[in-house]
Amino acid sequence: MLKTPTAPVETTEAPPRRASVGRRIGITLFGILAGVVALALVAVGFLGYTVQRSFPQVDGELAVAGLSDRVTVQRDVLGIPTITASTDADLFFAQGYVHAQDRFWEMDFRRHVTSGRLSELFGESQLPTDRFLRTLGWRVIAEQEVEQLDEATLGYYEAYAEGVNAYLADHQGADASFEYAVLGLQNPDYEIEPWTPADSVAWLKAMAWDLRSNIEEETERALIAKDFTPEQMRELYPEYPFDQNPVIVPSISSVPAVGTASDLARDEQTQAATASIEWSEVDGVVEAVSALVGGVGEGIGSNSWVVSGNLTDTGMPLLANDPHLGASLPSVWHQVGLKCRSVSEECTFDVAGFGFSGVPGVIIGHNDRIAWGFTNLTTDVTDLYLEKVDGDGYWRDGELVPLDVRTETLKVAGGEDEELVIRSTEHGPIISGLTDDYTEIAEEPWTGTGGEYEQPSDAPEGEWAVSLKWTALTPTTTATAIFTLNQAQDFDDFRAAAAQFAVPAQNLVYADVDGNIGYQTPGSLPIRGAGDGSMPQPGWDSAYDWQGFIPFEELPVSYNPDEGYIVTANNAIVDEDYPYFLTRDWDYGWRAARIAELIERKAASGPLTAADMLAIQADSEFHAGMRLAGAYQDIETGDEGTDAALDLLRTWDAQNTASSAAAAYANVLWDELADNLFVDGREHPVPLTDQARFFLVVDGLLREPQSEWWTNESLGVASRQEMLERTATDAYERLVALQGDNPSRWNWGSLHALPLVSDTFGASGIAPIEWMFNRGPFSTGGGSSIVNATGWVMGQGFSTVTVPSMRMVVDLSDFDASGWNHLTGASGHAFHANYIDQTPTWQAMELTPWAYSRGAVDAAATNTLTLVPAS
Repeated sequence: MLKTPTAPVETTEAPPRRASVGRRIGITLFGILAGVVALALVAVGFLGYTVQRSFPQVDGELAVAGLSDRVTVQRDVLGIPTITASTDADLFFAQGYVHAQDRFWEMDFRRHVTSGRLSELFGESQLPTDRFLRTLGWRVIAEQEVEQLDEATLGYYEAYAEGVNAYLADHQGADASFEYAVLGLQNPDYEIEPWTPADSVAWLKAMAWDLRSNIEEETERALIAKDFTPEQMRELYPEYPFDQNPVIVPSISSVPAVGTASDLARDEQTQAATASIEWSEVDGVVEAVSALVGGVGEGIGSNSWVVSGNLTDTGMPLLANDPHLGASLPSVWHQVGLKCRSVSEECTFDVAGFGFSGVPGVIIGHNDRIAWGFTNLTTDVTDLYLEKVDGDGYWRDGELVPLDVRTETLKVAGGEDEELVIRSTEHGPIISGLTDDYTEIAEEPWTGTGGEYEQPSDAPEGEWAVSLKWTALTPTTTATAIFTLNQAQDFDDFRAAAAQFAVPAQNLVYADVDGNIGYQTPGSLPIRGAGDGSMPQPGWDSAYDWQGFIPFEELPVSYNPDEGYIVTANNAIVDEDYPYFLTRDWDYGWRAARIAELIERKAASGPLTAADMLAIQADSEFHAGMRLAGAYQDIETGDEGTDAALDLLRTWDAQNTASSAAAAYANVLWDELADNLFVDGREHPVPLTDQARFFLVVDGLLREPQSEWWTNESLGVASRQEMLERTATDAYERLVALQGDNPSRWNWGSLHALPLVSDTFGASGIAPIEWMFNRGPFSTGGGSSIVNATGWVMGQGFSTVTVPSMRMVVDLSDFDASGWNHLTGASGHAFHANYIDQTPTWQAMELTPWAYSRGAVDAAATNTLTLVPAS
């Protein structure tokens, strides 16, 4: 019942009207605030639900269609899975399922990269990248490779794809990964496609591109040759210092041809472990793409070494590996154990190590008999060719032959489809017109060999174009090599896998439980014709064509060398007596020399341990910094701050440790010196790429005080002394601007910090989205061309851009005594506990125990998921 309001009673004690209004305003504001908070809580709750709904189930039992028997997935506290199955098909099915659980967005993104279909995800901004990748045709080649797989290998890839698709059957959109919820804001119509074997194989092409070696140097030389004399070019691109730094295989071992080693011959090999012979000849959108697949550039490479039991505390080999790749979030690696309940004809694997999400098997690791590691071979497997195009043809040996032409459709999210015409020659696809660098080469072409460069004068009529010849642009057997390696039982099996490992070309190091160590050069390594591949070559003259590939049995091999160890760090494989040309663009060997020095020094003081291997991986001695410290030994500038900084440099231990003030000054000094010598004020600046090369260049200049490079008129510098003094002051002022004028507050780690940026949404330009996916920056020691190889780019700041993407030390005396780690974590799900939980260990240069035996895996397991066949 409604009540009639009554008139208010006047009283002298009534509160003033102003207070009543204030109270009402307060109540209103509180109500608004409460509403905002409530909405925020709802939004946070929804966001939390959306983020976590894709987290994998790691306990209990799941019925999955496609399995023939139960499979167990045991995970440790880091989320690293060990998968145990009864058949090979179930094993790889489960690996596909687990990869999809942990990293499906990464897998889906990768297959769009390799297929040249990024525009389908992110719109027209990705068209330049798609045009370039479609032109290279990675996906087309991957499909051809799948068609050529043997029955067993094809079965592994198909089982893996079935496992991925079994997961996708119940997980679409944000149920598969939080990124799909974010993608839906821009591209709401996107639907996940089923996984196929070609999606897996195509990623091997991306890694081959990432490790393709010297195409950057070849391109760079072609662009700057017009600006410098031949003598200057030889100074800027010196030969490998064979007299100073080591080669991987000083003498090539005599071993039986692959597949011919009988049991007796193998016994003889082991007994003659130290026998070796000297080699004798026998018969018989580049930048964008690189960023997407990990980046080629400063610091890309790797370290690996293996030490004989003759030098270790256990009497058995130790093997260490740390591949250097672009920093990525999540890390390029996914750790896994793949075990058969009982190794038999039906189930043939017992392997653990590092693999790629989207690819079955283990890329680097060990099985129950052998261990292996990879580093980039750095041989030249790519060549640019200058083509003369006339209409629909191009010139070859005086004749006009037709171009190979195909058209592909690029689909664009939120936009119109684009038709792309792709032209190819005998050498490969035409890539000028797709990137600025290759287009510039076609507009002003230069060619040459061995430092003698010139403009081509005998070219036929027509328009200039640039084509790419690359070993990865034809079908290979690398997709099979992974499994051959995983199943290998001895050095002969290991070499059989190496024979299949065509691209990317890698140094392969080896150790086994019988105490043997070894090395094998694998890969399809071209035999060149008239040119050496250091500059673009005349495509109209077949004399410059590749003449085939070096026969596998003539590739360098080392087995139980006298030295008792083998070191590979992208340095020269063999000396100049090797009968085949491999490249002019090795890494210059500073890391290899330092690793060998540390092994020999530690071995001289006592048996080597696994802890010693990790200590070597952590070594941060800065060769160029040592050289600068010597050069500045007697120099004073008269500026108090600068001279105090130089005093720090002179008493420095040359280690780029994160806390070091002297390391901070040394690296700034190095960067400033390179800039003052080669860039600042120069009419023709020199690209400051490849610090290992500039270590050698500047070392040579310090020995030549009369060199013209010491004169820089724009800086008012006319001598080595003036250049060094000017640079010391410039470096001090720059470091003061960066870290203040108190040297006790200087440190290399924060200057060289590592930002972990998501490969997709981490650079979206939308701060809240970037916050959700990115992490860091993290204080980091090490540096470029240092054993602890955290690369940075001269002239672009000191932030870490390339990293030891993983580290491992395998103990052949007891696999459970081994250790491993990688940059981020097992999970690709932002906010998951395993997203970056390995980063602090990586940052501290530590390894975590690597459980391998059944007992160790059981003891380490914190979660167990059982996959059972669906009825």
